[in-house]
Amino acid sequence: MLWILFVALSIAALAPAAIFFARGRGDRGRQAAALALHRQQLAEIDRERDDGRIDPAEHAAAILEIERRLLAAAAEQDPAPQARLRPLALAAILAAVPLAALVLYLPWGDPGLPAAPIAPRLAAQQAEKLQMQQLVVTLQHRLKELDPKSAEARQGLLLLGRADADLGDFAAAATAWRQALAAKFDPALAAAAAEAETRAAGRVDAQAARLFRASLAKSPADAPWSALARARLAQADDR
Repeated sequence: MLWILFVALSIAALAPAAIFFARGRGDRGRQAAALALHRQQLAEIDRERDDGRIDPAEHAAAILEIERRLLAAAAEQDPAPQARLRPLALAAILAAVPLAALVLYLPWGDPGLPAAPIAPRLAAQQAEKLQMQQLVVTLQHRLKELDPKSAEARQGLLLLGRADADLGDFAAAATAWRQALAAKFDPALAAAAAEAETRAAGRVDAQAARLFRASLAKSPADAPWSALARARLAQADDR
């Protein structure tokens, strides 16, 4: 019954357009359109004369020109009207549209799939954001207890930068990753820190440019981040 209802609704939505074209109203004709336009222009010229926007001589000249165009349009022959669609052809088209939609839907669609309202998804996103914020606070407290030069501290800074970036705080992410770079340089991390710095500043400032250049200097030419680094350097403030 559900599919029958869908088909019926589709036909009801398409029926007005089909009736319109079946009666041949889709082709108004150039001659009729031109005549209507020139008559409208005549009425407009008369209004301008009545409002005092043009003098009688200009009005008479404009009337003559419009009447000349009106006569020329009246003498033109409309092209042969297009053949109207037969009722059977229209019925086939109306039936084909919902059937085509059904054929496309069946391989991938799932009518039994439950609805996914926006409110629960927004709530889940908010909960995930809160968890990430709590992770940031936990990492910050943990890093204060560690030796800044230790491998554990560097790993914590990497995680902190990733969490800050996921929260959209690119300035904090850049700071964490620069601290990790101070402990041990890594070209991929340098590119990530430079990109975070660029997003935070809204431009490729001198600090981001230095990190991009260091990343390129220490990485192979075909590194995944090299194209981005070169593109950013082309926008750098100090280029």
